[in-house]
Amino acid sequence: MADWTGWRFILTVCVTSVLVVKADIKAYTPVGQLFVFELQREAFQNEFEPFLKHYGRVYNDPMLFKCNMQSFPDLPGWLRFTQRHHYDNGFLYGTPLAQGKSMIEITVTNKRSYDTFRDRLIITIDPPAKRMPYQAEFFIPLREIEKVLPSTVQEEIRQDMMRMWKTDRLDFVNITSALDRGGRVPLPLAGHYEGVYVKVGSDQYFSECLLRLQTAEHRRQCEAGGRAKIPGDCKVCSYPGNCVTWCKSTLIDLSRPVIPPPAPTMGPGILDAGGVYDPPESPPPRDFLPDYIVTVIVPLALAIILCLLLAYIMCCRREGVERRDGKTPDIQLYHHHTIHGNTSELRSMAGCRGVPPPLSTLSMFNARTGETAPPFQTDSPSIPLILAQQEINTDTLPRK
Repeated sequence: MADWTGWRFILTVCVTSVLVVKADIKAYTPVGQLFVFELQREAFQNEFEPFLKHYGRVYNDPMLFKCNMQSFPDLPGWLRFTQRHHYDNGFLYGTPLAQGKSMIEITVTNKRSYDTFRDRLIITIDPPAKRMPYQAEFFIPLREIEKVLPSTVQEEIRQDMMRMWKTDRLDFVNITSALDRGGRVPLPLAGHYEGVYVKVGSDQYFSECLLRLQTAEHRRQCEAGGRAKIPGDCKVCSYPGNCVTWCKSTLIDLSRPVIPPPAPTMGPGILDAGGVYDPPESPPPRDFLPDYIVTVIVPLALAIILCLLLAYIMCCRREGVERRDGKTPDIQLYHHHTIHGNTSELRSMAGCRGVPPPLSTLSMFNARTGETAPPFQTDSPSIPLILAQQEINTDTLPRK
C-alpha cells in the first residue's frame, strides 16, 4: 500500500510539472477590432532563478522579449510587437482581418543572467462581434505607441472620444505609430514625441462636431497652414496629452456601397471569340541622320574649334625673346643675366674643390674682364649697390 502511495505521488508530480510546462497562453479577439496583449516582466520574473534566493531578495531584472510565429522567423502580417527598453513591458498589438488561429512563440531573455524562457501564445480570431460602419481616425501628436497601448490609457482616450461622438458604443479599430505611416523619428529631447493614429468605430452616425471635419471651411483652414479650430463640444480631452490634431483627423463612412470599378472595354488588342489574330504592321523606317549629326558631328566640330583656338593662343601669340628683351629695362636685364651667370658658376664649382672664390662673392665685378669697381660712396643707406653701379657698368651690359 505504501508503494502504491509513493508511485501515485510521483505520477501526480510528473503530470503537474508537464501541465505547468506545456500550458499555453490563450487569447481571443474578433475580426476588425484592436487586439493588445501586454507581456509583463513581473509575470516572467518568476520563471528565472534569482541570485541569492535564500535571502528572499526580489530582483528587477532587465528582460528582452522576442516574438515570432511558430515555425516562422517573423510575426503574422496583422500583428506587431514593440518594447522600447529592457525595463519596459512588451506589447503585441494589431487588427486581424480574417478568422483563424495564430500561434506566437515568446522567447524571454534575462539580461542579468542570460537565462532564457520560452512560452507560447495562442490567439483565436473569432468572427466579427459587431458591425462598425462609421469610423474615424484621429492623430494624437503628444503620445508614443508604448504609452497608448496600456488599457488604462486606452480607456482615457475612449472616454474623450465618446463625449465627442455622443455615444457609448465605441470601440478601437486600430492604433498605429506615426513612424509606420511615414513620420520622422523625433529628436531625443523632452517634449518631442512620435505621435500615434487612433482609429475608432461605432454603429452610431457621426455627431455634429465631427461632421465639421468634412466642411469646406475646415479644409480651407488646414490648407492655409494654420490650426483648424473646432468649436463647441469637440474640444474635449481630459488629459493634455490626449488632445488630437484636427487637420490630420478623417471620417470614414463604410455604410455607403462601394461602386465596383468599370469593366475593361474591348479594344483592338483583345481577340473576339472565334477571331483571327492580325499582327500589327512593322513600324515605318526612321532617318537617324539628324540624331547622328546632333550627337557626333556637332560635338566633334566644337572640339576642333577649341583645339585651333588654343593652338593660336599658345603658338601665335608669343612675343619672342628679342622683343621681350627690348622692352625690359637695362638694370633688370643685367640682374637677370647675373643670376644665370652665378648659377652656371656655382654648378661648375660643384665638381671640384680648391678653386678661387667666385667672382659673384665680390662686392661688384665686371662680367667680361673680372675687374672690381670701387665701392660707391654715398651717405644714403636706401640706395642699392646695383643702382649705384649702374652708370659705371652701363657700357658693359650684355645684349642679345
